[in-house]
Amino acid sequence: MGKPTGFMEYCREIPADREPLERINDWNEFHLHMSEEGLRTQGARCMDCGIPFCHTGTLLSGMASGCPINNLIPEWNDLIYRGLWRQALERLHRTNNFPEFTGRVCPAPCEGSCTLGMIDPAVTIKNIEVSIVERGWQEGWIVPNPPKVRTGKKVAVVGSGPAGLSAAAQLNKAGHTVTVFERADLPGGLLMYGIPNMKLDKREVVLRRVKLLELEGINFVCNTAIGGSDYPVEKLRGEFDAVVLATGATLPRDLPIEGRGLNGVHLAMDFLAANTKAVLNPGTDVISAKGKDVIIIGGGDTGTDCVATSLRHGCNSVVQLEIMPQSPEQRAADNPWPEWPKIHKVDYGQEEAAARYGADPRTYLTTATRFEGDAAGNLTAVHTVQVAWSKNEKGQFVPTPVPGTEQVRPAGLVLLAMGFLGPEQPLLDALGVERDPRSNIKAEYECYATSIPGVFAAGDCRRGQSLVVWAFNEGRGAARECDRYLMGGTELP
Repeated sequence: MGKPTGFMEYCREIPADREPLERINDWNEFHLHMSEEGLRTQGARCMDCGIPFCHTGTLLSGMASGCPINNLIPEWNDLIYRGLWRQALERLHRTNNFPEFTGRVCPAPCEGSCTLGMIDPAVTIKNIEVSIVERGWQEGWIVPNPPKVRTGKKVAVVGSGPAGLSAAAQLNKAGHTVTVFERADLPGGLLMYGIPNMKLDKREVVLRRVKLLELEGINFVCNTAIGGSDYPVEKLRGEFDAVVLATGATLPRDLPIEGRGLNGVHLAMDFLAANTKAVLNPGTDVISAKGKDVIIIGGGDTGTDCVATSLRHGCNSVVQLEIMPQSPEQRAADNPWPEWPKIHKVDYGQEEAAARYGADPRTYLTTATRFEGDAAGNLTAVHTVQVAWSKNEKGQFVPTPVPGTEQVRPAGLVLLAMGFLGPEQPLLDALGVERDPRSNIKAEYECYATSIPGVFAAGDCRRGQSLVVWAFNEGRGAARECDRYLMGGTELP
């Protein structure tokens, strides 16, 4: 796989990103591309390790280790090294319906479990992946491939995010007539309105693939909320032979402290979704950070996206509060390979903030205690305190305020990016599907069948908030089991 001695001869290289102070002036993707020669060299580093952990897709210590959709990584690394791009694309599409998405937004657990990563920087799997699929689009190799025979079965997919799109694509390949329902005005779910344009271009990347799916026969119905007056569940069950629920885990975790109702305190997803709509349709209303002191509460990917978006608005300052401690620079003793490396990373938003203001915007072991406003009900400040983590009487780690660390920070905009609690419940109540103790749809992994015959669940609505690549894994799996239910057997992987 690759050049037998390549991992000893070549260093890891990734393409440079656009300069931070340049890219914060627009909404274009910030990643640049590597030359073909450079990509072939990076493919040569794949070391023929014998037991490649990169495509195992298992959970270790609760985190993904290797690729959850079992991408044939060593195979297409070798093909790239040998210059066989079209064959590499064929291998990539065998396991991944949408490598242009994972190649941009997946955190690459494959690289975290790369065998070379035990001793040297891992193979640049993610960059090679996106380069393969973009070469396919450029060369015209990716074209509509509708099924030659239709089964006569109709399937509804509720939700057009990562799980819904992958389920729809696979069910359509099996010959079923697939309709995807989306309550937003455009398909894509998280891919469309949860991830900013500078990470994942909506017109050139997301809608490009949606258009291909439409040409292959999938019907997208937008601006339609299932379970209410738009489209009652009785109509859904009556018109379709099977249903796949892929609604995501979109119920946000809130922060019900004093002052939560002040003008200027918003959920992060409301901020990001409105901004993407404005990027696609200039003049659309946004929650603007322009000229404001912005405080983002939450240290994950959504928080980073809020940092980057606020900078592009022209905020006055930005601070990102993280209740957890900073991760170590290197793997800790209790975080061995091939587990996901829980190490300190500087993402694109923090890099941009440091370039603009001279420092990383993150403040660790800190939480908000109160929002302060003026007489008109407008946010003016956030009261914060540092915390220490210790075990309570039940043995659980909990944060405790540290006396004397209180601080009042000026703020004109607060964005709550604290994760999600699970799927929204009204549709699930209307259907009457059984839920697990965390309010997710109860359906066994690899089976995906809910308590209602003919209704399946996939992605975050089943497993809780997770990675895009896990959603692809589950969407494909739910399609397989749905096909088995409809036909008595299946040839889907």
